[in-house]
Amino acid sequence: MVMGIFSAMRTMCPRIMSTIMRAAQMTVGASARPVGRQQDAVKTKEFCEFFAGIGLVRAGLEISGWRCIYANDIDPKKAEQYAARFRGDKHYHIGDVWETDAVVSRIKGRPFLATASFPCVDLSLCGHWRGLDGEHSSTFFGFANALTAMGDRMPKVVMLENVTGLINSRGGKDFAAIARILAECGYWLDAFVIDARHFVPQSRPRIFVVGLHDTVSCPLVVKATKEYVLDDPWQRAMDASHQLRPRKLVNLMESIDIATGWMATPIKPPPERRSCLADVIDTDESQEWWDEAQVDKHLSMMSDLHKATVETLLRTSGAHIGTIYRRKRYDKTMAEVRFDGIAGCLRTPRGGSGRQIVIVINDGRVRIRWMSPREYARLQGADDFPLVGKKNQQLFGFGDAVCVPVISWIDKHVLTPLHESVIEE
Repeated sequence: MVMGIFSAMRTMCPRIMSTIMRAAQMTVGASARPVGRQQDAVKTKEFCEFFAGIGLVRAGLEISGWRCIYANDIDPKKAEQYAARFRGDKHYHIGDVWETDAVVSRIKGRPFLATASFPCVDLSLCGHWRGLDGEHSSTFFGFANALTAMGDRMPKVVMLENVTGLINSRGGKDFAAIARILAECGYWLDAFVIDARHFVPQSRPRIFVVGLHDTVSCPLVVKATKEYVLDDPWQRAMDASHQLRPRKLVNLMESIDIATGWMATPIKPPPERRSCLADVIDTDESQEWWDEAQVDKHLSMMSDLHKATVETLLRTSGAHIGTIYRRKRYDKTMAEVRFDGIAGCLRTPRGGSGRQIVIVINDGRVRIRWMSPREYARLQGADDFPLVGKKNQQLFGFGDAVCVPVISWIDKHVLTPLHESVIEE
């Protein structure tokens, strides 16, 4: 019955919140509270990667010894790229996450962790802010459906990743919906924001939601109390981590009453970046540089301010490496340039505006071209990732993925410590 209700969410009617609560409440007693001690689930360092794409979550986790036992995505082209990186693995399931039986039947054993980088399209401008009502982002509920169907094999830890637009989506209602359903499944929750720019020269802020199941306890987490107390440890942890948990996010968390509660995981502020854009961009003549007509066209698409920046750098010695994004401004396509040492957020190449452009100014000369798939890979911290398929396929794979060192950072400070210290209740 639970699966039927979640499947009905594909249409995402206005009654979504009450439907979520009814569905989740029916699962709490039946599947969210396993019977008996399951030490194997606590000991094993195995995980499932939902919405796996080309596998960059796995790339970030396997560094510390995590073993992926199931990966799922609906895109066969991404599966092809995944297979090129993780040769010989047979656990990649190309299929719809809504097909619960097909998903759960392929998950063997008791994975400790499940990750879900569910589609962000409907949580952003390009998806018209449809939120969880949208066709793509509503697949979160397919993931939740699979969790509940796992019953007493439900992972002890879950981690969601998405764009920071999730915080604002429909006035916070979508974040609240996700929090409530995970809590009704038995998870205490934490949320924080990390920007990839701390690790690679790419601006890519993302929100992460980590859940710890209430059938285990962990001395490393600080749980919020339901009633007001002076010098509350959870509130103190929130106040001390403003770099990771902006006040808007904390206010939203405080406003949402969930069945379990909020917690603070031992995530640490990320380090200062050591690389810059020049470290990942190829400047040799063998690159596919545009002809003079294309260069002039894009220079003419710049505002006076951006043109002035280019003209100043033309008169300055040394090499200057930047990026260009084409954006619509007042129904006019503009070329916006930046030379601050980092690239804008990589996106999938949907039309010309989704692709990032490289601009190099050196010795009074301007060269411009599309950013290459290899450079996309470097900006995601996947420098040596094999390139297979057509160029657009490669750009889609990396533009739709996570930043590897960000995942490794979260693993180092949250996921592996949780795995090593949880105690079965």
